[in-house]
Amino acid sequence: MKILLLNGPNLQLLGTREPGIYGSDTLASITGEVQSCGRELGCEVVARQSNIEGELVTWIGDSRQEGFDGIILNAAAYTHTSVALRDAIKAVGLPVVEVHLSNTASREEFRHHSFIAPVCLGVIAGFGKDSYLLALRALYSRLSREK
Repeated sequence: MKILLLNGPNLQLLGTREPGIYGSDTLASITGEVQSCGRELGCEVVARQSNIEGELVTWIGDSRQEGFDGIILNAAAYTHTSVALRDAIKAVGLPVVEVHLSNTASREEFRHHSFIAPVCLGVIAGFGKDSYLLALRALYSRLSREK
């Protein structure tokens, strides 16, 4: 099983960016923990990060051809703005879990709406780095049942 882990804009700044909201873990440390958990489960996790919306759209669009079985996506600010990401998720037809470090529903009003949630398998938010680990376990469980 092969999972694509995508992270959107500004997430390369984790560890120093608003630690009161996002915690003190770096993106590299979170990615390492997710990949380690993936190995324990018996799946490969390939991680990518971009600040560029079009790059994320391309990676999603190419994911099936690259042999991925599912996607974990922290679209960050693009969650609340990107119809292009929504369309790419819907078009590729792979299960996608939307993930956020913070509880977006408890933050600014503009963060309450997700363009991508309606085309995702599920949303996990508010558990810091554990959101990623929960997303991986949930996606792995779903994919394992479908095989």
